[in-house]
Formats: sequence, C-alpha cells, structure tokens
Amino acid sequence: MEPSFLQHFVHGQWQPTSGQHDVEIRHAINGNVHALTSNEELDWEQILNYGRSVGNPALRSMTFQERGRMLKALALHLHAKKEKFYQMSEATGATRVDSWIDIEGGIGNLFSYASLRRQFGDQPFAIDGDAIGLSKGGSFVANHLLVPKEGVAVHINAFNFPVWGMLEKVAVNWLAGVPAIIKPATATSFLAECVVREIISSEILPPGAIQLICGPARQLLDHVNERDVVTFTGSASTGMKLRAHPNLNAHSVPFNMEADSLNSCILGNHVKAGDAEFDLFIKEVRKEMTVKCGQKCTAVRRVFAPEHLMDEVQTALVAALSKTTKGDPSLEGVRMGSLVNAEQKEEVLSQIRELESEAECVFRDESEPIGNVNAAAFMGPVLLRMNDPDHAIRCHDVEAFGPVSTLMPYRDLPHAIALTNRGKGSLCCSLVSHDSSEAKHFVMGTAVMHGRILVLDRECAKESTGHGSPLPLLVHGGPGRAGGGEEMGGLRGIQHYMQRTAIQGSPTMLSEITQSYHAGGKQTEAEPHLFQQHFEDLIVGHTVTTAKHTITEADIVNFANVSGDHFYAHVDETSLDGTIFEKRVAHGYYLLSKAAGLFVDPKKGPVLLNYGVEEARFTKPVYPGTTVGVKLTVKEKVEQEKRSDDDIKKGIVRFYVDMYDQEGESVAIATILTMVKFRNQD
Repeated sequence: MEPSFLQHFVHGQWQPTSGQHDVEIRHAINGNVHALTSNEELDWEQILNYGRSVGNPALRSMTFQERGRMLKALALHLHAKKEKFYQMSEATGATRVDSWIDIEGGIGNLFSYASLRRQFGDQPFAIDGDAIGLSKGGSFVANHLLVPKEGVAVHINAFNFPVWGMLEKVAVNWLAGVPAIIKPATATSFLAECVVREIISSEILPPGAIQLICGPARQLLDHVNERDVVTFTGSASTGMKLRAHPNLNAHSVPFNMEADSLNSCILGNHVKAGDAEFDLFIKEVRKEMTVKCGQKCTAVRRVFAPEHLMDEVQTALVAALSKTTKGDPSLEGVRMGSLVNAEQKEEVLSQIRELESEAECVFRDESEPIGNVNAAAFMGPVLLRMNDPDHAIRCHDVEAFGPVSTLMPYRDLPHAIALTNRGKGSLCCSLVSHDSSEAKHFVMGTAVMHGRILVLDRECAKESTGHGSPLPLLVHGGPGRAGGGEEMGGLRGIQHYMQRTAIQGSPTMLSEITQSYHAGGKQTEAEPHLFQQHFEDLIVGHTVTTAKHTITEADIVNFANVSGDHFYAHVDETSLDGTIFEKRVAHGYYLLSKAAGLFVDPKKGPVLLNYGVEEARFTKPVYPGTTVGVKLTVKEKVEQEKRSDDDIKKGIVRFYVDMYDQEGESVAIATILTMVKFRNQD
C-alpha cells in the first residue's frame, strides 16, 4: 500500500504540503512507511488572521445554545464514521480498546459539551456569578460577563491521543465561541487528519472554525497575540520551553500546559491480601501499565504498597502482567499493541536504564509479539522495585513513557503521602482503600500536588472510569511538573477561552445589556398576563403585579396540616422564647405556594408546565396580619431545540418572583422555570 501524503487544512481548503516530502511516518505494527509530510514552514500570520477574521466572527455571533447544538450534530456525525477511525488507528499501534479510549472518548467530549449548553443562557456571552450590590439604595450594581476572545485557540497536541487530545480541546473552545488551529504530533498526525476530513465534509461548522497543520510549526508562536490562546500537551521539558516563548510573554497570551507526570497508585494501609481492594489494586496497575502500551500522560509510573505487603503485591503484579499478550491488534486475544514507533521505544529503554541505576527489575516481558509484525516498536511490560524510596532520586523524577512502573514500599500513611507528593506535581493519583478515615487523611495530604484523585474501593469499582480516564466535566491538569494548567472541567474550561469583564451600572442598564433581569431594574407592566404570552412575545423586565393577600393564623395552621410540617415556630407560640421570632411565623413553602396562587393565570395558554424552582430565599419573617403581594418578572429566556418533527417548538422562561409585604420589603424571592410554547410553530 502506497503511503499517503498528508495535507494541511488552512484558509478553508485542503492544501498539499509543498516541496520535498522528507518526513516519513511509519506504521507502528508493520514498520512500513504509512504517510509522508514535509518540514516546510507556512505563512502563520495569514493562517492566524483567517481564523480571527473568518472563524471567530462566525462563532462569536452564535449563541451558546446554537454552538451546543452544533457540537451535538458533529458528535453524531463522527460517531457514525467511527469505524473508519478505528481502522486508521491500528497504524498507531493501538488495540481496539486503546482506540476506543481515543476515538469514542474524544467524541464523548463533544457530546458532553453539547449538553453543557443547558447551563448557559441563549446569548453569545455568559453571565459569571450573581449580581453584586454596590450602593445602599440599590441603584448601582455590578456583574461579571464572559465574552469569547477575538482570536484563535492554538492547540499543540501529543502523539498518544490524536483524536481525544484534539476533540477534548476543540469541544471547549467551540462552545466558548473561539475557532481552533490544530497542530498534532507528526507521529500520529495521519489519524488527526482523517478525523478533520470528516469534520470538514460534514459542513456542520462555520468556515474558519478549524484549521489543521500536518507538519512542523516552529514559528507559529511568533505570530500569536493577546487575542489568542495557546494550549500544549506533551513533555514537561518541551512545555516549559514553549511557555517561556518571548512572544507569549510580550502579549500576555494565555498558555495552558498539560504535561506528562509521575502519577501514583497507592494500596491503602488497612488493606489485606485477599481483600476486594487488593485485587482491584492489582487490576488497576496492570491496566494502567498495558493500555495504550503505557503511553498515557495519566499512566501509573509509581506504585506504593505497605511495606509488609510488598512481596505479595509483587507476586500478584508479575502474575497479572505475565498474562498480557502483545502483538498485532487485529488478532483475537491480543491485549497490548506497540509503542508509536521505534524511536519512542529507544527513548523508553534509555529511561529504564536510568531507573535501573537505583531500582531492580523484577519483571520484564521479552516474549516475541504474535502475528506478522515488525518488532521494532514492540515492548512488553517492565516492573521495577525500589526498596528505599526515601533515598531514591530517579524513581521520583524519571518518567519512562511506556509500559513501565516502579514498585516502592511505605511505612505508614504520612509516609505514603510524602512519597506520593515527591512527584513534584501530578495529573492524578489513586488510593485503593475502603477505609474512609484513611481516604480523608490521604486526600487532604495529597490534593495540593494533584489535579485529580481517585479513591477506589469495592463500592464504586463496578462503575468507576478508572485511574487514567480524564472526564469532560472534571479538570484535567495538575500543579508543578504536570504543567499548572487545567483542561476541560466543564464551565471552568469554557472560561479559559473567554474574557471576564466586570460591568457596572444601574440594574435597569445591566438587565438590558445582559438580557437577564437584575433585581431593582425597571419593571414594565405586562399586557396581557405573562402566562398568556407566547415565548417569542415575552420581554425581559416585563412584569405582572398581583393582587394582595393578608396572611392569617388559619393559613398557617391549614398549611401545617396539609404539608405535615409542624415545626414549633409555625404551630407553638409557647416555644418561641430565645428565638428570633416574635410570634408564630408562616412557612416559607407556604409563601411560595401562595405566591404561585397570586401570580398564576389559571386559563389555558402557552405555558406548558412548571419546570422547577431555583434560588428560593425567605428573607423576612411573615406573621399573621402581614399583607403580601407578588411581582412576577421575565428574567431570562432560552429557546429549546425540537427533538423530533412532531415536537412542539418551545423554550424555557425564567421568572423572577418577588413577594413583598405592606412595607415594600421582600419576604421571599425565587426564580421559577416554565416551559412556554412558541406562537409560530414553523
């Protein structure tokens, strides 16, 4: 099979690499030349400007809901094409399981961030937090806005996850409203190109939303500026060089680094041989050493066990690793593929030699890989043992980026914490223990040096995603050696591609700017009643002022009997001495119920249902004789997608509920959510 010539996708079109194709990318399994690319440099200023001038305005003009639906459509499209990606992935040395993590894990990120749109409004920007009062009279307030940056997200990715590493980043920047330039590692760039071709052919993204560089980009960072964001995944040494780039510093360009680190798995001190946790520990370490042939930034590099269990742990690990069959991933029974290429294998072997200067090799799989393969990139699991971790240096510093781990003992839990933290900052660690006191102590001691901690035991094992699986809604990153950055993390990741700005003004002005009602802002009396208006007719700030009702003692007694809430403050005036209450007080939930009775228009109309209550607060005691009224105000509107052709076109409307007394002071406030039908169903 002739090797393919990789292409860039820039300026909205596929562009062949020009000049001499002098970079060979070899098939990890058979060693043949699989793809070709070149060492040419491109016009980076033009490529960046295309993203800024074409892709950025298109994405910025879309609302969060539109961007989220775009991600969902793209995820469905790529999922339908996944078998093509699986076939291509074999050339990276990956088994089907390895590829599943990369391919379907990456597509899963698109699905997750598509669903995250529900936590945003229906605007191109986002409100960050609650309004902040800045004056006694309430006429001067502030809020924080998040607006998409006007530049491009430049993603420099590692070789080990060409699909997941790309999609987990672009899902975030696209939802934020920022386009991307993808620079995959050359060794596996053919798989990233394959996925990008499907993205482009889908025509789901607006022009300029993605560009791909299949080759070197040594001068790219010379041209980024304050509008852009740069992310890097790879080795700590390369990341530190990039972070110190003079142009990044000159323009204060945000730089997020996710670096390989010395992650740990720790067997709890209370675990005994034969416990469920002992078996889980062995299984987890074996998996982390063999999945992706150990080429994961989250893989376990250091294994800590109580000193009295070291021999049992070693015996069990060796037995488990001995059952690993490596070879051609297309053959049945093969559990482990190869490293990405022969060069990577040589690097890992060099790192093993460094580790062996202070640790003993207790297991090395030197069996031949099965199948018709070129063995140059194949390597079996290697387990080292270091009995004096306090005096170890290389075992806490050298990372062999392959199927290699070092087993070390600890005396007690404080010792385990100290040894774990000697990784100088890690992406993740795992404690396998069923003892909650031990787990609490461990987490409090190690959280400062880790981006994520898994506490694995018999209760969560069945559904646990495992030590090495970063999840879209959790932060992925870590302090110190791990880079000090955060990827994904749900809303936290979105904010990395947006500018946070404090906005000050009157509540009315901020309501207009944000299209979200701020308490104290102008309220225009609605006509007709808000519950008789369709979604597209409702206007933020329009209000229904209800009739009033005087609370009686009978109201309180009746609600206590209906609800079963006989809390003493509502029913027993003789028990109020020493409390803040002057006499029996109305139930907070009665006030909400009564508010609904006052503001609801009972006639059939566009309101389909009550969707929920948020941010309910009871701000002042209400006693018998208090007269209350309600102002119901349109706070925010979010259009919903139709799930099928037969579905009703509708949206979610948030109403601000303010119940006040005869003195004009609020006694209860809440936000209610309703589902409202559109008038126009086309």
